[in-house]
Order: sequence, then C-alpha cells, then structure tokens
Amino acid sequence: MAQHDMNIANQSFPSFRSDLNNSLSALNSMHSGTSRPSGATTGTLWLDTTNSGSNSLEIKFFDGSDDISFATVDTSANTINFIDSQSQSDLVNDTTPQLGGDLDTNSFNIKIDDAHGINDDDGNELIVFQKTGSAVNQFDITNSATGNPPKLEATGGDSNIDLDLEAKGTGHVTVRGNTNAGAIQFNCESNSHGQIVKSQPHSASVTNELLLPAGASSTLVSLVSTGTLTNKVNIPKTETATISTSKTLDFDTYQNFILTLGSGANTLAQPSTEAGNVGQTGIIVFIQPSSGSAGTVSLHGDYETVGGAGLTVSSANSSYDVVPYLIKADNSILLGTPQLAFS
Repeated sequence: MAQHDMNIANQSFPSFRSDLNNSLSALNSMHSGTSRPSGATTGTLWLDTTNSGSNSLEIKFFDGSDDISFATVDTSANTINFIDSQSQSDLVNDTTPQLGGDLDTNSFNIKIDDAHGINDDDGNELIVFQKTGSAVNQFDITNSATGNPPKLEATGGDSNIDLDLEAKGTGHVTVRGNTNAGAIQFNCESNSHGQIVKSQPHSASVTNELLLPAGASSTLVSLVSTGTLTNKVNIPKTETATISTSKTLDFDTYQNFILTLGSGANTLAQPSTEAGNVGQTGIIVFIQPSSGSAGTVSLHGDYETVGGAGLTVSSANSSYDVVPYLIKADNSILLGTPQLAFS
C-alpha cells in the first residue's frame, strides 16, 4: 500500500528515481490508504483500507470536494459489491443475492420456471408454481380496505371458469373457525344476498360427516323450509319402555311406543308434547308381564277412546295388544279400538 502527492520536483537523478518509483507504487496500489491521498484531484480513484482487517476494501472517487463511495471489495469472498443503485451486475454469478429495499417490477412481470416458487428463510417451500402449456386462465389476488375481505378470483380468457381446490390423498379442504364456527357463505348472482353454511359450535363437541344424496339434481329440505318429499321412506322412531305405575309419552321424540305393563294399575299420564305434533299417527303396543298378575291401563283425560269406554287389554301373561292413535289437537289424542292378543 502506498500513496504519493503525484508531484515530482526538479532534483538530482537518485532522488528523482526514488520519487518516480514512489509515485508508480502509489498508482500500482490504487493510492491505497486510510485517507484520501494528499495529491488527489478531481477524478482521482483511491482505495480506502480502513476496514481491511475485516476483509473489506472500499473504492472511492474524489469529485474535487468529497469522496464518493463507488464499490466495496470483499477480499474473503472475492466479490465486488457496487454501491450505486444504478450500477448493473450479473445476478447469474451471485448465488445469494439480497435486496436492499423493495423490488419494484416497473410494470413488468416476474417469470418463474415450472415447478419452482418461493421458499422461506430456511429454504423450505412456501409456494410452488406449476405451468400449463398455452395457459389462458389464472388467479387474481386483490387486497382490500378496512371492512372488506381480500379476494381470490379465477380470471382469464375463458368466459366461465371454475375455481378448483384440490387436497392431497385422503386430505380435505378445511374452513377453519376463529371467533365463530367455520362457515361458508353462498351469495346470489348479484352478491346482494347470501346464505351461510356453518359447523356446530365447539360446545357441541361433535366430529362427523354430512353425506350428500345420490341421484339427480335436487334441493335440500330443512326443518323450517316448505317442501315436498316424493318416493321417500320416513322410518319413525320407536320408544321401548317398561311402566312401573305411570308413563308420559314423548310425541316430540317418538312416533311409536312399545310398553311393557307392570302388574296391577298402569296409567298413561298427561302428555305435554302433542300440541306441536297435530296430525301425527302411530301405534302403542301394550305387553303384559311375563309372570304374576295382569296389568290394566287407565288414561288421563287428554286420551279419548271410542264411545268413551276406556281401554280394556288382554290379561294373559306375555300377551300383547296394539292400539292406534291420532293427535287431533292439543289435549286431544284419539285412541282406536285395541287389537288384542297377538300371537
């Protein structure tokens, strides 16, 4: 490393030769030193060795008043890093390029090779892009202002484009919950109305499946919608129970009842669920105990029998009788004539 004032004065030949060698040495080392050479003039390039101990040299340009940093030399990696953002370098030769700021594409696109994409800072894949030859359709991703959701949209040259989500293997697409249970909203074609399908809340503690029906196109029927089911079989629920002395029938839950009587008096108590099930029909099966004395049946006033005669059932052990019923109105359940002693 050497510097020289680049001024060779008139002198004896030995001194001239020494002065000339010193100036040539300064030129040969690019005026290297920890400060600007004293003879610097506008246009002088010099090498700042202040950080040479950390394998870093800095090339500076003197503009007549200030030193402008031009590039740094990494003597460990054997690379030159240009400081001026307008300088052009070949990224192909830089295997670990880093940005000093945001990358502005300047109205151009970024081209990504097939089956390549974006990795995290550990080198793991975040997004991998797959190429389709002569592709005309793609995704648009749009951010949003306060109060509006961001949008993922299928766009392209075709007039009608599906949005295809594909899980791997036996995986499935999951709509996660947050403050509320997971939900999907289906809008009308004008996006002015929407219907939401959502899962049960966490408190329900359920994990199950809803299997859609096979067959032709159809419309789902709900608990509150008005619809007609054609060629469908509704299998009613049946309660099987033993009466000790009294039994209250639950018409909300069950349509048919199989009741084993206790020996002696048995009572059908006043129900409280008939009001919401007007028009419901079903049967009541009474079974006598397998041993001991027979059971009889008495009725609360909400139960009405033919001619007001009440119910007389079989008396043999283990015999069973069938009584049809119809809920006519709240507090009015019509019982048909018992069919006795089936065997």
